[in-house]
Amino acid sequence: MLRFCRDAINRVSTECCRCCCFVETQYAASQRWLLLQRIIAQQIDSKYSLDGVVLYKQYVRYETNALYLSGISEISRRGIDIQAIVCDGRQGLFGLFGDIPVQMCQFHQIQIVQRYLTRKPKTQAAIELKKLTLKLTKQTKIEFTNSLNNWYLRWSDYLNERSKSPSTGKTYYTHKCLRGACLSLKRHLPYLFVFQEYKELMIPNTTNALDGQFSDLKNKLRNHNGLSKARKMKFIDGFFKA
Repeated sequence: MLRFCRDAINRVSTECCRCCCFVETQYAASQRWLLLQRIIAQQIDSKYSLDGVVLYKQYVRYETNALYLSGISEISRRGIDIQAIVCDGRQGLFGLFGDIPVQMCQFHQIQIVQRYLTRKPKTQAAIELKKLTLKLTKQTKIEFTNSLNNWYLRWSDYLNERSKSPSTGKTYYTHKCLRGACLSLKRHLPYLFVFQEYKELMIPNTTNALDGQFSDLKNKLRNHNGLSKARKMKFIDGFFKA
């Protein structure tokens, strides 16, 4: 761990507040060493406004689930009642926070599928799956699940086709990327529509609140490429205080 900052959380009243938390870790600058983990709030109800407040941030060497858990624990210790968490789908996060509902960012899921299928898929099965995935944000859980199941029934034989390696004689799935996209959707399905199951909590279905702040920060840092590591960290601290 490079450095730990409590600036923002110290400015939040310790009187019990209810909020939804966005969690994510990104490279805060072009250098690979500057990883910034943040947890920010979206208001649910309180006499104090927490919308967009950075509740917790730290500079880390690696992104780990243990660091996310320590951040959430610290926020809870300060008297803030975390009602839900929105994340990007990192493996192991979904079962990490006990009874707190966890929503996976639907936009990140769409990006995962696009990485498997590319922007312009060639096969009919891939074209249909990508088209189905792009409807993710516009459908209910039942509608999307039914569409995915119908697609799978239509293309299951194609998905299970195998090829044989001429050098080793071993067989492998012919359409690995298509299978990966399908399995990703199936694996994450229980967490893609949590916001619909807890409507009273007003859980966002994406982490756009985090992504927008990071984009703004990176744009500003590009104008100061000559800053040293220490000065860049100071710049970032000041950015989130503003």
